[in-house]
Amino acid sequence: MVLSGCSDKSSDGGGGGGSELSIQPVVQVDTEGNSVEQTDSGAAADPAGDGTATCAPTSIAMAGPLTGGNAALGINVVMGVKLALDKHNKANPDCQVTVKEFDTEGKPQVATNVIPRIVSDPSIVALIGPTFSGETKATGQILSEAGMPTLTASATNPALTENGWKTFFRGLGNDNSQGPAIANYLTKDKGFQKICVVQDNTDYGVGLAQAFTQAAGTAVDASCGVNVKEGDKDFSAAVSQLSAAAPDAIFYAGYYAESAPFVQQVRSGGITAAFVSADGSNDPEFVRQAGESAKDTVLSCPCSPAPDSFTTDYKALNGQAPGVYSVEGYDLTTILLKGIDSGKVTRPELVDFVRGYDGAGIARQYKWSDTGELANVQIWMYEVK
Repeated sequence: MVLSGCSDKSSDGGGGGGSELSIQPVVQVDTEGNSVEQTDSGAAADPAGDGTATCAPTSIAMAGPLTGGNAALGINVVMGVKLALDKHNKANPDCQVTVKEFDTEGKPQVATNVIPRIVSDPSIVALIGPTFSGETKATGQILSEAGMPTLTASATNPALTENGWKTFFRGLGNDNSQGPAIANYLTKDKGFQKICVVQDNTDYGVGLAQAFTQAAGTAVDASCGVNVKEGDKDFSAAVSQLSAAAPDAIFYAGYYAESAPFVQQVRSGGITAAFVSADGSNDPEFVRQAGESAKDTVLSCPCSPAPDSFTTDYKALNGQAPGVYSVEGYDLTTILLKGIDSGKVTRPELVDFVRGYDGAGIARQYKWSDTGELANVQIWMYEVK
């Protein structure tokens, strides 16, 4: 099976001039950094089912950033949702399921106003989202108390499943799996001996940096650690600090809205150390905005690259290539559709259906623990080429 990257859509270079760089999958690894076999997407559940489903008109919701600096990460998810719904609805004329989109801008304070609108809408039986860890942390209790099936394609902060929420299911690995996988890959496979860690101030960035640092051990030089804030654009002080440290690699824990200008300024400052980041940067927008400075960046993701057949269908419907979390958005929607098609059309019924689910998707096998974590997790490593 041939895989496309998180996107095969070329970059227009952003501020870095004309470029045809793209994010390419390299290897799937376990938490020890060892390569593992990829999932056979041919066994994945089909959202179309057998075409005989009947149901009253039903809605699911998607909540995440659809505008703002990191909007691409939410848009990728909802486009995956739409592809699953399109296949289902074409095959099942007597069971039409639609998605209601809610823009949180990726901000907890916005999400706390948006999520109550979702739970108060009786036509919505399940939620794909929230997209980011911070907005999920701020609203998870509301969703749990409302009995809303909550399937996130992207929120990776480990603590989210430690809150006692009864309706939350994470559709990919958390940062306690991603952080060690990256750390072991960099220290064992790449042989990096001195790594400076840069983290932003989001729940995602803080949690990922902590997991990475613990696993990388003595390879992390604490004296060159850098803290940045969401929304920062001037990183001159950080660049000076990193230049003086002369590391083998820089690990950036945060989102592409900041990591793209950060790597540009790192390269403009003459720093040649390997630049490494994770799923928050693993999107074509990182490459577009960073331009040539993104070349050779190492990226990770507990998400899966898209098979060619998925990419073709996704492009035909959405007019662009899939990005990070697109496959997960599709898989999680497919699971909900299988529940709806089997007659599970209320929130409690769907929570029970998902909790007992065990089946293959395009990305992986989906089976959850009592806390909503996946039973089996692998991480993909990518490079910008």
